[in-house]
Parts: sequence; structure tokens; C-alpha cells
Amino acid sequence: MESAFGIIAEPNRRAILSLLVLSEQSVGEIERQLRMPQPTVSKHLRVLRDAGFVEATVDGQRRLYRLKPEPLKEVDEWLAQFRRFWSAHVDALERYLDRMHAATPAKTAVAKKKTRRTK
Repeated sequence: MESAFGIIAEPNRRAILSLLVLSEQSVGEIERQLRMPQPTVSKHLRVLRDAGFVEATVDGQRRLYRLKPEPLKEVDEWLAQFRRFWSAHVDALERYLDRMHAATPAKTAVAKKKTRRTK
């Protein structure tokens, strides 16, 4: 069986998953929103369903697809290391900007006064 990374590597599958995050969708709704032919949508939905990313329920004549987030756990766990990396860098940037702001409050006030006078 293909890994979660292999499944979501395909851009059309990612687009379908992005739609299903918002709400259940029928094949026709996915077709219209993504402007993909029905056979293409059905092919990708079959791959996503076989991998456990989506499930379908029958509603009259149509199938409604909804996201099953469990397979994305593998991706989330892998991304966690990068979140820690970015979190540390964003925190450092925030501290730097706070220091810059604290060091220049008088300049900001003067600039605001000049802007008001020139209007």
C-alpha cells in the first residue's frame, strides 16, 4: 500500500482533500469546483478511498464523500519536527520586533505628528 505521502503527492488529490475539509461533497460538486472531468475525479476518489483518506455514503442516486483524517496523522507526525523549527524562529523574530518597537517609541510618535501636520 502506498504511503500517505505518496497519496497526497498528487496535486488533484490534495485539491480534493482541501474541498472535503470544508464539507461533504458529491462527485459532481467536486467536478464543478475543480473543473476536472468526472472520470478523473472518480479515479482520484477511488485512490483516496482505498487508502482510507475518504469514505463515501449513498444519498439517493449520488455518493457523498467526506474526509477521514486518520491517515493524515503520519504526515502530521512528520511535520511536527518542522513546526518546532519554525516556532522557535518565529518566537525569535517576535522577540526581536518587540525589542525594536521598545527602542523606537519616540521616533514613531514624531513621525505620526509630522504626518498629521502635512495633511
